[in-house]
Amino acid sequence: MTTTSTPARTTTRMAALVSEIRTVVDRGLAPDLTAYLVGERLAPHLGAPDLLTPTQQEGDPERYRQHVLHAESDGSFSVVALVWLPGQETCIHDHVSWCVAGVHQGEESERRYRLSPGPDAARLVATEDVVNGQGEVCGFAPPGDIHKVRNSCRTKAISLHVYGADVSRLGTSIRRVYTLPIG
Repeated sequence: MTTTSTPARTTTRMAALVSEIRTVVDRGLAPDLTAYLVGERLAPHLGAPDLLTPTQQEGDPERYRQHVLHAESDGSFSVVALVWLPGQETCIHDHVSWCVAGVHQGEESERRYRLSPGPDAARLVATEDVVNGQGEVCGFAPPGDIHKVRNSCRTKAISLHVYGADVSRLGTSIRRVYTLPIG
């Protein structure tokens, strides 16, 4: 993943979205409820042409690209645009905090997993395949947030992610990468 911090230029719509997210996060609710309420605030902005600058929509031919759009000064949340060219994908991973993801452009496929104990070692079991199109939002909170995401369309895909952590400081929202057997 390529990471770019692009907080210098914020659109008026992005500033409004950040304010809406701040209002939810400042309530100090449980992580799963926070993710749900943030998702409700994110959805109406998805697909709006004035949400991101042209620079914040640039991809990378080698791997998906992360543009950090906002990191709250107290570290309570970050807003990130992920830009995916066709076929680009993540590793199987989980997260350091609650997360909300919404598709701004294109389509993303997600495969969700659970850990299953085995006689010799744990393994990953695929539990669900989800395809999210423009305007669709999903959210989750650890534990139980193991997944892999990929651009499943023939064009560039852009998704907005809101994390309950300071991604500008951490560099990523990923807690662990999973290389266990799948079965």
